[in-house]
Amino acid sequence: MEVNKEIKKKTLYDYQEEDLNKIFTQLDKLPEGTNILYQLPTGGGKTVVFSEIARRFIERTGKKVMVLTHRIELSKQTSKMLKGFGVANKVINSEVKELYDQDDYMCFVAMVETLNNRLQEEKVKINNIGLVIIDEAHYNSFRKLFKYFDKSTILGVTATPLSSNIKLPMKDNYKHLIIGESIQSLINKNFLAKANLYNYDVSLRTLKLGINGDYTVKSSDEFYSAHSMLGKLLTAYEEIAKGTKTLIFNNGINTSLYVYETFKKAGYNVRHLDNKNTATERKEILEWFAETPDAILTSVSILTTGFDEPTVESIILNRATRSLTLYFQMIGRGSRVLPNKNEFNVIDMGNNIARFGPWDAPVDWQEIFHFPDFYLENIKNDEEIEREFVYEMPEELRAKFSKSDNISFDVKEEYKKIFAQGKKSKLVLEKSIEQHAQICVENSEDVFDARILAKELKDEIQYRVKQYSYCIMNNTKNYKEWLEEDYERKLRSSISKMFAAKM
Repeated sequence: MEVNKEIKKKTLYDYQEEDLNKIFTQLDKLPEGTNILYQLPTGGGKTVVFSEIARRFIERTGKKVMVLTHRIELSKQTSKMLKGFGVANKVINSEVKELYDQDDYMCFVAMVETLNNRLQEEKVKINNIGLVIIDEAHYNSFRKLFKYFDKSTILGVTATPLSSNIKLPMKDNYKHLIIGESIQSLINKNFLAKANLYNYDVSLRTLKLGINGDYTVKSSDEFYSAHSMLGKLLTAYEEIAKGTKTLIFNNGINTSLYVYETFKKAGYNVRHLDNKNTATERKEILEWFAETPDAILTSVSILTTGFDEPTVESIILNRATRSLTLYFQMIGRGSRVLPNKNEFNVIDMGNNIARFGPWDAPVDWQEIFHFPDFYLENIKNDEEIEREFVYEMPEELRAKFSKSDNISFDVKEEYKKIFAQGKKSKLVLEKSIEQHAQICVENSEDVFDARILAKELKDEIQYRVKQYSYCIMNNTKNYKEWLEEDYERKLRSSISKMFAAKM
């Protein structure tokens, strides 16, 4: 039997040591065969913590440890980390058909599907397993293995203790939840980078929810492949992330390919990656991404777990999700700290920050774990988010209106006034057009300059029209589009009249 007694090559941070003690206190207190769950944010070093747990558990009890993962890359990374802690281990992958040498090891790392197949075929039976560690425990694929380890203690590890299936809450399988350090605390201690969050106003009315409770790929593809959304994405990148190493998450292969074409056409250094790429292509693309300072990689959910590229400086969520886990996983890909990197950008094109709150805001994980139904029912819906959105003019655009003291116009307030006076609601838009024309004229030499400037107000016009449509309770897509066109036409006309009056 091989238990490596060499001095540990890895050391733990204070907060990891504290969590370890909490976990062992629970393991000592609870009867054998109890399942417990441990939460630690992405980037907090979950693999480090459970590798040391495995080492201490084997040393203390003389029983074996089984570590379960759901992806082949994670198995390899975990095995390597365990070796770094002096824990000799064997990976049970598709090549391993039988375990003749199981007595040579105290620790095994296995993929869920592979182990399940071997156990079903009864080709593998591992004796004396005292502890089963489940990485990314919120996935439900692990449940089928619980019956084989009913005498062992199970430790689930996850950044988000919320099941990926509403009908199968985690509290049914785990008795106790241990909460690790918060994202904000890890930022304060310089273990995670600070996220600069930017959200763009998008109307998600056409997105449809699928059976799993998240937006369907089909409706996402239709929405995010539209010319207007691709344009908005490119503008957002140019305003905030230009020249930085950028990772773009999409909810459909078609969208990602359109994103790739859009950025390529604009002259940027971009590649596309999805699960149809071969292992060789994937390796080559990720190496290119690692080595290229201004690389843009557009992908489809494939890089949310088991992928680590610390040099990522900007994350773009070019998709909407109702999965809290996915939200944290996507943003977490940019949160690694480097000597020359202590912050990163997050550009949200899917109302996700408004839906779940800022990435580093406090989260009551105990409540989410114990009452997942209540949490899921109270996730904000898209109409609510859109109504609360407040447009802020980007700094670069604001600079073009530097000669104007006041550039704002509150549609809702104006509507209240006009409604109280019993006047026609259309007057609100007329006043808004007049204010926009005024600032265009104030900041231009001639009528042509002013009209060019007016074109840059497209996003704000869209926002004001949307606010107006909420006030009058006519929120149909066709009506809003017609109002926007009418607004732009009247704005051009108003600019011409103002210049004529000046002359």
